[in-house]
Amino acid sequence: MPELLIAAFWLWAAGLLCALARRTSLARGLICLGAAAGIWAAFGALPQGAGWLTLPINLAGQAVRLHYAPEALWLMGFGLLPAALAVALCTPIRPTRPAWLVGAALSLIGALGLFGVQDAYALLIAWELMSFGGAVMILAESTSLEAGRGVLQMLALLEVGTVAILLALLLLSRHAGGSVAFEGFALGAHALSSAARLTIGVLALLGFGAKLGLLPFYEWFPGAYGNGSGATGAILSGLVLNAAFFALSRTLVDWLAVGGAVFTLGILVTAVGALTSILAALYAFQQDDWRRLLAFSTAENAAIAVTTLGASLLFRAGGERALAGLAWTVAVLHLSGHALAKGGLFLGADGVYAAGGTYRLAQRGWLRATSLVFGVGALFAAMSLAAMPPQIGFVTEWLTFQTVFQGFHLASLGGRLTLSLAGAGLALTAAIAFATFAKAFGIGLLGGGRTPQAPHIAAGYDSAVFILGLAVLAAAVGMPIWLHGLADATVRQFGANAAGAMTTGWLLVPLSDKFAFISPSLLVIVMPLLAIVPLLLLLNGRRHAVRRARVWYGGLREDPERSATTSLTFSNAMRTFYSFIYRPTLDTAREHRAVAYFIHKLQVEHDVADLFAPVLFDPVRRAVWRLAGWLRALQSGDMNFYLGLIGALLIVILALTLR
Repeated sequence: MPELLIAAFWLWAAGLLCALARRTSLARGLICLGAAAGIWAAFGALPQGAGWLTLPINLAGQAVRLHYAPEALWLMGFGLLPAALAVALCTPIRPTRPAWLVGAALSLIGALGLFGVQDAYALLIAWELMSFGGAVMILAESTSLEAGRGVLQMLALLEVGTVAILLALLLLSRHAGGSVAFEGFALGAHALSSAARLTIGVLALLGFGAKLGLLPFYEWFPGAYGNGSGATGAILSGLVLNAAFFALSRTLVDWLAVGGAVFTLGILVTAVGALTSILAALYAFQQDDWRRLLAFSTAENAAIAVTTLGASLLFRAGGERALAGLAWTVAVLHLSGHALAKGGLFLGADGVYAAGGTYRLAQRGWLRATSLVFGVGALFAAMSLAAMPPQIGFVTEWLTFQTVFQGFHLASLGGRLTLSLAGAGLALTAAIAFATFAKAFGIGLLGGGRTPQAPHIAAGYDSAVFILGLAVLAAAVGMPIWLHGLADATVRQFGANAAGAMTTGWLLVPLSDKFAFISPSLLVIVMPLLAIVPLLLLLNGRRHAVRRARVWYGGLREDPERSATTSLTFSNAMRTFYSFIYRPTLDTAREHRAVAYFIHKLQVEHDVADLFAPVLFDPVRRAVWRLAGWLRALQSGDMNFYLGLIGALLIVILALTLR
């Protein structure tokens, strides 16, 4: 199995070269073949994990070694399936551009490295490859001013994260005898003071949180995702997101989970995750573009996983190793299911764009105009992201709540209070997420639409969405079986087989069936049986007449298209209630003809304001522009200025030399 991972790397490298040579069909085939090899290797090597691999590459005089832990293989396998389908379909915006395949190959190579590298140099290179690959994919689809700003903001914030990661790795390396190999990091962390561990943990949270979309970094998501295609979103919100979470988990759980700083770090991680999930869910609900809505939802789901990771640190600090293993396992499961469901809806949005030319959420009657398989796949994906049974999203969010509810096991009042407040925040997040995907599916796909009907969605998107929708259901139904793939990982990290203790027959339990239990496997059987009751009521011959009445339309003849529920009318009540967060804006522009009294055109624009941009990002941007204005004098072309500058430098050099 390790050899298959090497094969995946070389296939992606070959796909990258073919894309650079503008052999797009061959490049797509090689990248998809590499993804298939990666999926086979990832799940085939569970539960033990892949062995050690040595690449014929040297960095700073030492060979690059790879080792894939079970959780890395698990997250990679689930993230590669939507990535493979995205590459197979390619972007619908500019399908003939090979640059998008270049970015996709770079992102996949970077993610494969991040999951397996064992030294700081290789980690930073893999991290930068993922960031650069994402930027290339977006710019290959759009070179507009708006897209450029979105990518620039993304790269700027990700580079802030890179600096934080670099500082964290340097501090760990210093106390590991100067070695950059990860084997010494855990041992070196024992020699650190609690303040130093906390500092490194905060740096890791900032660094990896920049790609996970933790506050305040989630504000780059809509600008970047909203200018790319769903295929780009499927890769960024699946494999790339999973890789970033694995890197954060390895730092906090493998290297820093010792000493007195664990408890403080657990409170901080839990609080950041819970607040991010609430804010991201609130902003997702207000979007009227498929990509921007799904982008905020990606940040929300990443934050839920980070909240559970923080709970794992709290339980570990309290000596509850089994509960710590439970929380960590739930975080891994949540992001695995999220990759499948989010990939399905992103590719579904691409299908809508390819057929209708827009990503806007509007009632176009897509489900009536397309095949049944597309509707089933999109429904399963939306149900999962809305945490509806029996999908994987429902299973993992149920397990998340059961995990934070067990905070009463902690002796510390601060720990119990933190998990209680986190549970309340996650409950609010779940409610908003349910409304968000009721809106997305109901208005974006199920809505009646105009006449004539919307064009048919292409068969390729039908198949991709259906495959991912079935994978979402299969992941939930087979969870009692799949969970054993993480058994060795929980034993290695927590000294307790938490993953194995989460199943009792076909039941899923939070370590004990005396606390709570659920069975998605049995729900799949019971729920269709419950449908027999309404079916019998329909078949018993008692038909009640349906009375239809027109909606009051101000005394005018009703226009079905103009009176249809829109994205704004669906979410305006929430916008009004949480106006202190949204700070909504409303701009009206009037266009007149010859007489100013008669309005020819009335244009209304509405939006919600960013929370952190005015206080964090805008001042920095203004400072950079001001500095650029001062430095512009260096490009004046004035020879006297240059000679004076050289003379001043010469005087400084002579003064320092003769001192």
